[in-house]
Amino acid sequence: MAYVINNTRGTALTTITDGTVDNTTSLQLFGKSYSGFGEGLNENLVKLLENSANSAAPSAPLEGELWFDTSTSQIKVYDGSSFKPTGGAKVQTTQPTSPSAGDLWQDSTNNQLYFYTGSAWLLVGPQYTTGQTLSGWKIETVTASGVSKVISSMYVGNIRVAILSKETFTPDSAISGFASVSSGLTLNSTLGAVFSGNSSQASAIDVSGTANTSGTVIAGGNFLRADAADTTSGALTIDADGGIIIGDNQEFSITASSGDITLAQTSQDKNLSVTINDGGITKTPIAITGTTGNIALTGDVTITGNLTISGSYDKASVDVSTYIDAFLGVNEGNNSNVDGGLIVEQSSAEARLFWDTSEGFWSAGLSTGAYSQVIRLADATTDGHANASKVLKVDGSGQVKVTTLTLGAVGSFALTDTGVATVPATGAVATLMATNQPLWGTSAKTVSTSAPTSGDGADGDFWFVREA
Repeated sequence: MAYVINNTRGTALTTITDGTVDNTTSLQLFGKSYSGFGEGLNENLVKLLENSANSAAPSAPLEGELWFDTSTSQIKVYDGSSFKPTGGAKVQTTQPTSPSAGDLWQDSTNNQLYFYTGSAWLLVGPQYTTGQTLSGWKIETVTASGVSKVISSMYVGNIRVAILSKETFTPDSAISGFASVSSGLTLNSTLGAVFSGNSSQASAIDVSGTANTSGTVIAGGNFLRADAADTTSGALTIDADGGIIIGDNQEFSITASSGDITLAQTSQDKNLSVTINDGGITKTPIAITGTTGNIALTGDVTITGNLTISGSYDKASVDVSTYIDAFLGVNEGNNSNVDGGLIVEQSSAEARLFWDTSEGFWSAGLSTGAYSQVIRLADATTDGHANASKVLKVDGSGQVKVTTLTLGAVGSFALTDTGVATVPATGAVATLMATNQPLWGTSAKTVSTSAPTSGDGADGDFWFVREA
């Protein structure tokens, strides 16, 4: 009875009659009562073990059948029309011979992977050999403030030359040459890396011209030179507090800080001057001396506001200073216990006219001696008896009152008219009677320890009271 042989899917492959061998497949299939089936069976088992290892493919393969190609040392599978590599790369130092399309080969010398297109081997990667070390772009992930950042790093000879990033950040872990990463392409600062070459925009700059041409050429004259004197017709804005620094030793600077502007001469003991062109003559109206800090002003000065001087005022001129104001104010801001006035300098001493605050009157004199009160009419008194320290003046009726009066002897006359109470005329002295002689009546007491009574003397008489 014949055998019908089916494959895995149940499709009939062949029918084997009794006592025969079928070669429809790569194996020998035996019919019933075939006498030599033992040898053929064992050969079938060997073929299965070695996957039909041979330089030539099996003659009657079935779809899905494996074949070890001894010429390429590869396992291949039959896809119904041909044998194809099953996967995995051929690892060796030279290109494999007799490859099939899709074969992979790992170059064990350079650690690079190739695939076969059917006509040539193409490099899959990496682009650099083992000897060249890491070179080319590498996709990496770093962190900034704990957040992952995907970057593309450019390496040459295992050194990161540039980083391409979509955002600006500072890496959590230091990257040599990249203290921070900017949006776009950042070059390695430790290498001094720069862009070199020409670009279409750069080549459109004409450094010899000053006018743009047809909108395609940008005149180099529109850029300020850094290596030569140049001029700009537009405003120059420096949007930084560092401002402007001038001089071969950077000795002059204009800087800003919190809105304040500073003009600085930074060279030690050097001057700072402001000059003008007055009718073709250079003049220096303002000069600041570096060694002293003194300021010299040349020419007339008009001050519309207040002039406040905290130091001394020194006018080195013989001119007389004139002032339009009706009053000159001094001592403003001091307390009420400070004197103030006018000082005239002399070679030996100062002559002063000042208000004596403690006394409450004007004083004058030299600093080497005592100062005297300057008398005003309001300072004098008609009553010298009640105001002993005051200067005397007569009252409206021509009277002056004093406690005692001493007159020098400039002549003599006898005072006999007891009815006269006025002072004798200048140049005469009233002469009293001799000692112990009465000036009036019969009394002998012109000097006594007790006051006279109503019976002593007459009108106009003198009486001297002596202390007991």
